[in-house]
Amino acid sequence: MQSTALALLAQEGRLEAPHIALFADTGWEPAAVYDHLARLERALPFPVQRVYSHAGKIQDSIATGRFEPIPWFTADGAIGRRQCTKVYKLYPIRRRVRELLDGKTPAGGCRMLIGISTDEAHRMKPSTVDYITNTWPLIEMRWSRADCRAYLERRGWASVPRSACCGCPYLSDADWIARAHAPEWPETVRLSHALAATGQYMHRYLKPLDQIDFSTPAEKGQADLFGDDCEGLCGV
Repeated sequence: MQSTALALLAQEGRLEAPHIALFADTGWEPAAVYDHLARLERALPFPVQRVYSHAGKIQDSIATGRFEPIPWFTADGAIGRRQCTKVYKLYPIRRRVRELLDGKTPAGGCRMLIGISTDEAHRMKPSTVDYITNTWPLIEMRWSRADCRAYLERRGWASVPRSACCGCPYLSDADWIARAHAPEWPETVRLSHALAATGQYMHRYLKPLDQIDFSTPAEKGQADLFGDDCEGLCGV
């Protein structure tokens, strides 16, 4: 949502337009994300380019056994090191930036506009390479996620899907429930079984996805004693 708002603000002339927009494609995004990206590519006056990791597609690591960058859950309930953002997103973007700089790495050679809003300010981090300077225009504008959503609705972009891999172990149960209705769900389920055969899992319940009960406590029959009111008995 924030990155789309950033791109459309640049299209509108409210921000300086970048020379290029980069989308780090893990190869395993929901179909809705690719559809949204295609719409953006048609709408923006500057080029949108997809970049890919030398490690290949994330889902292919399940077949090849290359799990190091992926923080899958293991049989003891632990979760692996999170290296996927670096391997599949950060490094491909940096490689393309170096190509755009003709293989040179001058200090401040690239000014990177990053879509982070005020409610995500904890994600702001300076670049660890001298040739990229990170900037956060939405922070400078004091825009929150709600501001981005309202702006997108005014621009006719009311529905913006979340970018996250189909089998991301950091998805919430609400995310999994929503994705169970997506066209890529059967393939994700199949891969969750292939992964489980290696003793690793996409979900903290340590089961293939189609064996997990994602229903809420209320759906399981647990009564809501307080009617969603935080001034229940504990507020007396």
